[in-house]
Amino acid sequence: MDQFFSIDSQHDSARAVINDCDRQLNVAPAQANFGFIYATDAMAADYAELLQRCRAKTGIEHWIGTIGMGIISANREMYDLPAASIMLAHFDDNDFTIVPVISKQSEIPSHLQWPRTFMTNFGVIHGDPFNPEAQALIEALQQQLDNGFLVGGLTSSQGSHYQVADRVISGGISGALFSENVGVITSLSQGCSPVGDKHIVSKAQENVAISIDDNPALRVLMQDMNIADYQELEQRAGGIFVGLCITGSDRSDYAVRNLVGVDLEHDVIAINDYLSEGKEIIFCNRNEQTAVDDLKQMLDKLAGRLKKKPKGGLYVSCLGRGREQFGNDSEEIKMIHERLGDFPLIGFFANGEIHHDKLYGYTGVLTLFT
Repeated sequence: MDQFFSIDSQHDSARAVINDCDRQLNVAPAQANFGFIYATDAMAADYAELLQRCRAKTGIEHWIGTIGMGIISANREMYDLPAASIMLAHFDDNDFTIVPVISKQSEIPSHLQWPRTFMTNFGVIHGDPFNPEAQALIEALQQQLDNGFLVGGLTSSQGSHYQVADRVISGGISGALFSENVGVITSLSQGCSPVGDKHIVSKAQENVAISIDDNPALRVLMQDMNIADYQELEQRAGGIFVGLCITGSDRSDYAVRNLVGVDLEHDVIAINDYLSEGKEIIFCNRNEQTAVDDLKQMLDKLAGRLKKKPKGGLYVSCLGRGREQFGNDSEEIKMIHERLGDFPLIGFFANGEIHHDKLYGYTGVLTLFT
């Protein structure tokens, strides 16, 4: 297939979405043998039936996907109502393998025992945000892969957190691995911008930073963010984030975490992740223009690497992006097509984005099949 095949549907009822997808798949290419399937959480109770109907209509056995509070197609972002976004592809049977659901690290064997392994592994992985080992599972899986690189995201839902790995599942991570014969390029766009320099966490307890660079943590934050007093801190706290710096990276590669609390009496701060003494952090702020500029820069770099129009693409964006940061008219998706042209594109708005072996926040991860 020179180009993948994609459809999308959004209606007031899940039944209407399923029937519409069934109808659109009447013209699905016969050579397609792999499906990506995303649905809004309003479709959660009907996700298994949607998968079953798509499998019956196309004859395709292998599918991966998940639920999102918002999903993505080549034309629009879809929220709130029942909706589905589906893309069909053709890969040689020897160039991919399905990753079954893995809910704990002990289930990842020292040597992968799935149907086949590859010289170079590229994986599309979905995960359950309620599994406390999600980050550790992603890291452990990547470490088992020779020259491995993972992309994907954590399910977002107000109800059931389902994934698809040939069947509807939940509770761990799952997806598919592809061999070096499947051409892909991928990149990540940050939704926050760093402020000041990197710092060393000198004393921490679980998710609380007690001291940074051997100074009270809260005072370092206020100095970097140019906050004069506690009243200003209270006013601006919602726009302050902490970046966990990726080891060996430059100032621009960090995993954003929310600031969830401050203790004025003890000058400490807390985030929604564990903090390790000796690790680097950087403070960040977030605004619409920052995200727009960084997305444009990422798209320019990808355009420079493309030799032809992509066969298809997957875009995993944070729930805090999309309509929350770019506007209500699918502006984030439109920016991708304005720079890279028209091609089949699907994805979802995640509760955490996967890029390489890290779980990010407030980012957009774009993967192009070439």
